[in-house]
Amino acid sequence: MLRTTHILVAGLLLILAQTIQAADSIVVYSGRSDKFVKPVINEFSKQTGIDVILHTGSSTALLNKLNVEAARTDADLFLSNDAGTLQKGSDLGLFMEIPSAITDQIGANYRAKDNSWIGLSARARVLVINTNNPLAKNLSSVFDLADPKLKGHVGITNSTNESYIAGATVYMLSAGKEKTKTWLQGLKDNVGGKVFNKHGMIVKSVASGKLAAGLVNHYYIYRHLDEYPNDPIAIVLPDQGKDGIGVAWNVAGIAITKHSKKRELAEKLITYLVSNEGQKMFAEANHEYPTRTGVPASAKVPAAGSFKVADVPMYKLGTQRDETIDLIETVGMP
Repeated sequence: MLRTTHILVAGLLLILAQTIQAADSIVVYSGRSDKFVKPVINEFSKQTGIDVILHTGSSTALLNKLNVEAARTDADLFLSNDAGTLQKGSDLGLFMEIPSAITDQIGANYRAKDNSWIGLSARARVLVINTNNPLAKNLSSVFDLADPKLKGHVGITNSTNESYIAGATVYMLSAGKEKTKTWLQGLKDNVGGKVFNKHGMIVKSVASGKLAAGLVNHYYIYRHLDEYPNDPIAIVLPDQGKDGIGVAWNVAGIAITKHSKKRELAEKLITYLVSNEGQKMFAEANHEYPTRTGVPASAKVPAAGSFKVADVPMYKLGTQRDETIDLIETVGMP
């Protein structure tokens, strides 16, 4: 009997420990690579004791999963590398409103109009060029990449990439649908069906001289230069000047899922991510632009405000996303 009692007590203690652990943990469906979010997530867990479980995959796939699971989901938060995907989730009614005490810390352009999601870090869509390649010498616009003289010398991601879709949305809204369609067709001709799955591979191909230029998110250039500082690559901030549309901008952001039962813990995580400390970690670790005013970007990247950014609110990357995808599919982009 004594042995049985000990077994029962041990079992109850184990169940209690698991219950306590579950109560102090939250699940995040994360569309960002772990290397971009783990440093700040780990620091949050260290300071609060709240365990953050990351389920990582593509933002689009995870959003679809969240939609199918509905009330059965284990996810408390949805973290996306793309404002367009976040806004689609908002339009589907998958998120709950984030308190204004949190969202007011971030500019209105970087969050949903109804505060159902909030941007955490921003990035610029830029050109990476090989400084030794004469074909890259006079590139100053994303639309230059469709020039026939660059056939076989341009690197882009596949057209299902969220950043690719978001960038095309900005160009469509800023330069018009017809110009963007012509650009997509020229780009398709120039890449000849050869596209990349990762931005980092584009940067490596440009650095090795295999390509003259590529279209990437800015931080991949600086992550490469951190490792290979002498490689012959440089950033071009495209479409500047009086008549330029400006750089395509996008944000990674986060939302609390509609069916989360741990809203308080979820809000604590978002509060930390938009704090000065959390924002500074995004800037220093990833070379991204903080969305919180007053937190400087890494000294290595062009200072925020020093270049022209396309005048497109981030929520429009979602409201116009389907039209952009239709345009991309009409052209038949790989």
